[in-house]
Amino acid sequence: MNGGKGRRRLPGRAAAGRGAVARRSAGARRRLGPSGGEVPLDRITTRGRLAWLNSAGSRIGTTLDLERTAQELAEFTVPRFADGAAVDILESVLRGDEGARWTGTGVPPMRATALSAVEELSSLEPTPVGEASARAEEPHETLLHRYCLGQGRPVLVSRIRHDDYVKIAPTESAAAKMRAAGVHSYLAVPLIARGLLLGSADFVRGPGRPPFSPTDLALAEQLASQAAVYIDNARLYGREREHVVSLQRTLLPRATPVTPGLRVLAEYAPSRAHHGVGGDWYDVMALPGGRTALMVGDVMGHGLPAAATMGRLRTVARTLMTLDMAPERVLARLDLATRDLEDEQVATFLCAVFDPADSTYTLASAGHLPPLLLDGQGSAEFADVPVGAPLGAGVIPYDPIRLKVPAGGNLVMYTDGLVKSRHEDLDHQLDRLRSAVRGLAPGALEGGGLIGCAPAGAARFDEAVLLVATNAANVSDASDASDDPADLREWQLPQEGRAASVARGLVKDQLAAWDLTELADACELVVSELVGNALRYGNGPGRLRLLRGERLVVEVSDTGPDLPQIQHADLSDEGGRGLQLINMLCRRWGSCRTVTGKVVWAEQNLPS
Repeated sequence: MNGGKGRRRLPGRAAAGRGAVARRSAGARRRLGPSGGEVPLDRITTRGRLAWLNSAGSRIGTTLDLERTAQELAEFTVPRFADGAAVDILESVLRGDEGARWTGTGVPPMRATALSAVEELSSLEPTPVGEASARAEEPHETLLHRYCLGQGRPVLVSRIRHDDYVKIAPTESAAAKMRAAGVHSYLAVPLIARGLLLGSADFVRGPGRPPFSPTDLALAEQLASQAAVYIDNARLYGREREHVVSLQRTLLPRATPVTPGLRVLAEYAPSRAHHGVGGDWYDVMALPGGRTALMVGDVMGHGLPAAATMGRLRTVARTLMTLDMAPERVLARLDLATRDLEDEQVATFLCAVFDPADSTYTLASAGHLPPLLLDGQGSAEFADVPVGAPLGAGVIPYDPIRLKVPAGGNLVMYTDGLVKSRHEDLDHQLDRLRSAVRGLAPGALEGGGLIGCAPAGAARFDEAVLLVATNAANVSDASDASDDPADLREWQLPQEGRAASVARGLVKDQLAAWDLTELADACELVVSELVGNALRYGNGPGRLRLLRGERLVVEVSDTGPDLPQIQHADLSDEGGRGLQLINMLCRRWGSCRTVTGKVVWAEQNLPS
């Protein structure tokens, strides 16, 4: 025995959940010969033992998952080296922090991470995987805590005496079961990488096996040193991945805004695969006049560079959409911005603008997968959006398409992580996605159910973004005789001098219906100025729109090409003060170009 005596839990019983015990029968172990690779190490030469140790490099650390690496270490040693094995990892290491240095003043919290044992030892009572390892009240009284964990030294109990069981097992019951099962030898080694303690691995042998020897101890130390590096690499990768995922989530919207006529579900699903986190993103913006901008993009590549590029593109896209630009113009500007990036990234992008006045979407695509349109009656088809070149490689112009969605219909936008497969054709995967959407129960789509039943499924190796917009159809027209007031009203104004008077009357009546009469005076002045400017500079007003949402928005369209700007008016000037008045009365105002001209809007705060 090296280093004294101690108390320690033993592996052996199968545990439910992650890292379940791998069971192998001793009889099968004895039947296998050298060609089977399962002859116990105590029965082969030193050269064979070194070959076994060398094979650990191909069987341990096959993934960058810390728990899986610990389980591979336990399974690698059973049954050739030991009849039972357990691996415990420090809580701080499982969180991605560095290991602990030995101070001799205590043992850091540990957690059972992996178990493996032969069938004959399945009756033992180890600490279940995932639970905190038992900690002695006085660590210096136990072998494991005092030597293996406290000082970084191995523990070898070649032959366990009657009084030693209670010093090794976590409980008296477990000690009794060890004694009854014939466990007679115990070995524990620390897992140390780069000078830091990560955890420990302990092993036992039962009937029919010789006790652990100093040679076995040296072999275990070499294996633990090699495995500790793999575990630490998995820890470092896990920490880096968490940083990228955290950055990714920080750059994505924290909440979707409430917009009239539309309910939006947004979901981001990171991948657990190696290099599976990158530049998938989405955004939802409320635009003037009650419109809503929906954007989904995918930066090619993975890791921090892709996530950083995603953040830059999203910022540029939000800036462009704040100007209320048409989707195809947003894509053209984004393409130029992407070409200016130093890392020469390429991205796909899909932009849609929803107008609740007529329940239509205006879409434009830069090399992105087509969205799904659902009519709310069980039909699902891909929208035939003209596909331009990806951002950063713009050689194909971006053309918009206008689609109408019925009440209760859905527009589903997504990234390729939802369908991408290493073994299936993309068209086949898209057909499967359409079938999956059709098979969803009512309400499951808006609840994010498509993530779980998408074609990529559990084999998804790339992150995915899902955006589901549902048309709520809460807008009415002035011609509607219903007494139920809507959040959005729209009227066609006459092309003559009385247009301002008509607009004031419409606004006053609607505000009274909304119980917002205290805003009537200011809103009448604002609409008079907007209509007056449309008569003077915009070839006459078009439509008047009034929106009640988080704020009150009034909007007037015309066919004029020039966007209005605030001007400095001298005391003798008869005009030039209309926009100054709007700027003082309103929270903000702005204008944007349309296919037929422009729209000028102004926004007022609602009374508390």
